[in-house]
Amino acid sequence: MRNSLILLFAILIFNNWTLRAQLDFLIPKPQESVLQKGHFRFQGGKEEFLKLEEKLLLFLQDSGQVIDFPSWFQIHWLSEIPEAQVNQTQGYRLQIDQSQLKIEAISATGAFNAWQSLKQLGKEDEFGTLLFQAIHIRDWPAFRIRGFMHDVGRSFIPVEELIEQIRILSAYKINVFHWHLTEDLAWRLESEIFPELTAAKNMERFPGLFYSKSDVRKLLEVAKLHQVTVIPEIDMPGHSAAFKRALGFDMQSPQGIKALKMILEEARELFKDSPYIHLGTDEVEFTDPEFVPEMVAYARGLGFKVISWNPGWDYQEGEIDMLHLWSYRGKRNGTIPVIDSRFHYINHFDPFADLVSLFRSNVLGQPQGDEVVAGSILATWNDRKLVDSESILLENNFYPLMLTFAERLWKGEGEGYFDEVGVRFPEAGPGLEAWEEFEGRLLHHQTSYFSNHPFPYVKQPEYAWKIIGPFDNEGDLDRIFPVEKVLLSNDTTSLESFPQFEARGGTIYLRHVWGPLVPAYVSDPKPNSTAYAITRVYSPIDQEVSAWISFQDYSRSERDLPPPAGDWDWKGSKIWVNGQVISPPNWQNRHVEKSNEIALANENFQSRPPTSISLKKGWNQVVLKLPVGQFSTSELRLVKWMFTFTLSNGKDLSYSIVSMKETEKRL
Repeated sequence: MRNSLILLFAILIFNNWTLRAQLDFLIPKPQESVLQKGHFRFQGGKEEFLKLEEKLLLFLQDSGQVIDFPSWFQIHWLSEIPEAQVNQTQGYRLQIDQSQLKIEAISATGAFNAWQSLKQLGKEDEFGTLLFQAIHIRDWPAFRIRGFMHDVGRSFIPVEELIEQIRILSAYKINVFHWHLTEDLAWRLESEIFPELTAAKNMERFPGLFYSKSDVRKLLEVAKLHQVTVIPEIDMPGHSAAFKRALGFDMQSPQGIKALKMILEEARELFKDSPYIHLGTDEVEFTDPEFVPEMVAYARGLGFKVISWNPGWDYQEGEIDMLHLWSYRGKRNGTIPVIDSRFHYINHFDPFADLVSLFRSNVLGQPQGDEVVAGSILATWNDRKLVDSESILLENNFYPLMLTFAERLWKGEGEGYFDEVGVRFPEAGPGLEAWEEFEGRLLHHQTSYFSNHPFPYVKQPEYAWKIIGPFDNEGDLDRIFPVEKVLLSNDTTSLESFPQFEARGGTIYLRHVWGPLVPAYVSDPKPNSTAYAITRVYSPIDQEVSAWISFQDYSRSERDLPPPAGDWDWKGSKIWVNGQVISPPNWQNRHVEKSNEIALANENFQSRPPTSISLKKGWNQVVLKLPVGQFSTSELRLVKWMFTFTLSNGKDLSYSIVSMKETEKRL
């Protein structure tokens, strides 16, 4: 009997810890939460819970329906949520007590958001009962627009995959899908008036693939059910070569304007519940000064609010409903609401350093939105061909970035804007503690919910790198500096005589893809430089481990050539572990002429098997050589002076988690 009581007590303690852990794993984290005693037991199990969810979603779509909810599940509609500092209509209160689940909200959107938090709080016990820790949550989003964008003109993602993404991301309170439907390469939106637009012969990439009106309606139905606003984009008058190929005339011609008005009428009929339409207007020569005002007025006359890229047409207040900032040159304009995508092009992001920056950064320098700063959209552009939608998700590190983005846009705050925090790992203190806490939640979601989806991320231990240099290589990328011999010897005690600094993280940028716009670890990087990096890894046994190693993140918007056979990159980068050279992969692509139509293969580390390296028992020394010539070359338009080194799948690995000086003292 005594043993049985001890076992029961242990189970209760374990369950209480597990439930507390569930609260600790919420993404995004609620603004305010207070744990209560006890928990609510949902006896029906997961299947019955999903049936309740189906009822709720239908009810929220049409609150006039009579839905027979159980007595222990309540929804109360409020006229206000005073504690919500902004965006009250998307906020909610969630009360979980031992006898009931209670949602309070102003709108269906708020109630939906409450349900998403509730779902993450559930934990199934060994008897199949769903348990929910008693808790009171008061929550609201810092920014009203939290979106993702796919450029399906240059690529193509099947509608079923887009629908799945909407379902998944709405669970993290992402509430906008920006659908970039038309491009130079292909027009992907069916038109019954102009079927030539989607004819295979008029598409230059993935010919014949487009979205039928039935596809669109199917997606819109799911989006509405999940409280996601769909913003279609029909780009005009630029990025319109597919339009001209199909119809034989330019958008800014009288025939083009007439055709576009008919296309907009079709779009209004199709996207009945979409409040916005995006008209592009970027990267084009305006030959007709009346074109943009006329098209904006026409779209508004159809009942759309109009969004336009900035830089683009030079709008004045009142002439456009929202500006979408797309580069560092994008600017606010008076009281016109703005969406920030200036530094949010994930096709240029790497899976580690840029993800940390996304977590640390705020939106346009603000901790929360207001009437002007509406929020942000993470944009995925694929000028470079990728073979399928899985490659798009993998190469762009889509889901880890979207979950990080969901956290920051909902919670708000942040340490500064991208051009302030840069791509440096947070220093020891509150910033580092906040990052480590979030990373734990991110890894939990990776293992719990994304086993069947590309999720290229591993824990970034606190690698403490000592960066030696940089030194002037005078254009000789193979030049060997005296420090190299010291680094490859067993005695590194004389390193203090060389210029150096410390860096942290799984990926280190000495110079970012956007150069001086985004601060990296070298404050004033010069071309024709060579630096070295050193860290140490402790292994309790002799073992083979997997390593992600890279010296260039291949952007998905560049025609860059693959590395030459036998080299890690075009810069002459090298890596040694315990003095042994680690060979690069066999590169699948071997072409020597740049082309956007040759798909990326295994150039990026996330798209190839990890490199196997040997560790000995005890401390292991890792040395990297990091030369760079010009920051733009014939092989690579945007040379990234960077490296990635992370280990996984090893047993009990420890890293140099303090400065190298302190590590050497321990040794």
